[in-house]
Amino acid sequence: MRLEGKVAIVTGAAGSGIGQGVSWALAREGANVVVSDAHPKRPFEVAEKITSETGREAIGAVCDVTKADAIDKMVKATLDKFGKVDILINNAGGNKLQQVVDMDEEVWDFVLDVNLKSTFLCSKAVLPSMIKQKYGRIVNLSSSIFLVGSTDGEAHYTSAKAGVVGFTRCLCREVGKHNVTVNCIAPGLIMNEFLLKIYPQEYFDEFEKDVPLGRSGKPSDIAGAVLFLVSDDGSYMTGQTLSVSGGWTLY
Repeated sequence: MRLEGKVAIVTGAAGSGIGQGVSWALAREGANVVVSDAHPKRPFEVAEKITSETGREAIGAVCDVTKADAIDKMVKATLDKFGKVDILINNAGGNKLQQVVDMDEEVWDFVLDVNLKSTFLCSKAVLPSMIKQKYGRIVNLSSSIFLVGSTDGEAHYTSAKAGVVGFTRCLCREVGKHNVTVNCIAPGLIMNEFLLKIYPQEYFDEFEKDVPLGRSGKPSDIAGAVLFLVSDDGSYMTGQTLSVSGGWTLY
């Protein structure tokens, strides 16, 4: 129960991947959780399951994290319900594979907005509360792809995830004096249903051959790193990027 009494917002949390896994992990450690997602129903379904199985209070929030007004509404609802925000996990993201030579400007803008702009907007929205209470933990989800690049039509996604790392480093220097830490996790290949809609199974089989641990990651692998960063165990870490990739980035 390392997070007893803390309040956490997790974006992109209603799918089958990292966000939901992190939400469950935070609740099991004692946090009350806001399950945020753009889907109109799933955030409430996930929140209800978390509450019933962990005993922690979880609420759903429908939020388009590319829109400032929607984010402000979500944060206000959190403050009205719990009175504070201690933890923000900027997990929401998305991708549309397209080679640069064929890329539409709209696709570029969408991928930058949902991965990078959302991180900025959500962080900005929770910071007044964190600064006021002299405590906050922000964890941004990047991707290990920013370290190695990609030939699969991910220039926009890789650029956005590299931007998340740069944003993390700058923000930590701005808010450290308020006892707010800002860190980043760069996952490797973390299996979930969303990825299976983008890539064929053969892609994953080949990918795993280049991972020293010989397997894809699980949402729980990322959740463990998140728990370290948002608990007292990680209180002296800020501005850091952890590559949780099974060693893939060694190549």
